[in-house]
Amino acid sequence: MAEDEKKVHIVRSVIPKIKNAKNLNKMVALFNKENLLKKVLVENRRNVSEIDKVVKYPDYMDVKRIWIDDIPAQLLSYKRTEVELQKKNFLLPESEDWIVLQLHGGGYVNAFKKHYHNMAGYYAEAGRGLQVLSIDYRVAPDNPHPAALEDAVRAYQWILDAAYEPNHIVIAGDSAGGGLSMCLVAYLRDHGMPLPAGIVAMSPWTDVTASGPSYDDHYDDDPVFGGSRDSLIYNNPYIGENDPKNPYISPLFGSFEGFPPMLVQVGEREMLFSDSEMAVRKAKEQGVEAKLTVYNEMFHVFQVAGHMMEESKAAWNEISHFLVALERRNKSEFAGE
Repeated sequence: MAEDEKKVHIVRSVIPKIKNAKNLNKMVALFNKENLLKKVLVENRRNVSEIDKVVKYPDYMDVKRIWIDDIPAQLLSYKRTEVELQKKNFLLPESEDWIVLQLHGGGYVNAFKKHYHNMAGYYAEAGRGLQVLSIDYRVAPDNPHPAALEDAVRAYQWILDAAYEPNHIVIAGDSAGGGLSMCLVAYLRDHGMPLPAGIVAMSPWTDVTASGPSYDDHYDDDPVFGGSRDSLIYNNPYIGENDPKNPYISPLFGSFEGFPPMLVQVGEREMLFSDSEMAVRKAKEQGVEAKLTVYNEMFHVFQVAGHMMEESKAAWNEISHFLVALERRNKSEFAGE
């Protein structure tokens, strides 16, 4: 492995340059002024799916609502007429044969929410026209482990059945979805199924025991989970009667051996920082090509801001480079180079 791949990449904050946000605390205050996070966690909203919400995508994108057995899903793709290809001249024609399986976050207790439609669009653009399959997997408390993992496996099998090559599939997720992405790949490996080309994980929840040092180190300054022991990261019904160190729940306690390349992004101020840092360190020790990028001063899943923040723009640009690199590597290997 090249020496620079062993380093942790740190992206410095440019918060003072952001319009209408002089500092991070002001931005977080705006994010939380309506207690949006707490409202999402209210019991009567947790299981309310928004995957069928009408979303205005750009006119060069096409969206289809589908079902994978009993799993609601969305398939997002680019329109590929000659006119559209000329309009979006950055598209790589081979991207049409690539697909991202998006596994949403929400601590395994929240159904698919509207902002994940936006993130699906960001993945499509970052991949320069690849398709994005988003699933609304079952969540706790009604559906504890292994429900989410079972649904992720079914979605992956659906992609294989749709004749996508495994090395043209990328698994991507944020928070619990990031941890679930790693659980899925571990399951595929353990059961002799073909592995995807890569993993993108944003602030992945890899340790549901909350045992990493950052849970204490950032307890007072994490703007999303900090200052309370009542959040879902300490009391999560998804675990059910299972061992929280089960590697299909907490991938940090399993093996990463044989995993495809991973890009992991995390905010410096997160209580879940250790989940990313320790997972990447272990993966590298086991021979996995893994990159950890720490975004200075950032909070949990800041990438949801899309183009509104310089940091989130930088994160999606990094994801784009990662996806394009996977495509180019695949093409080189196919050509026998």
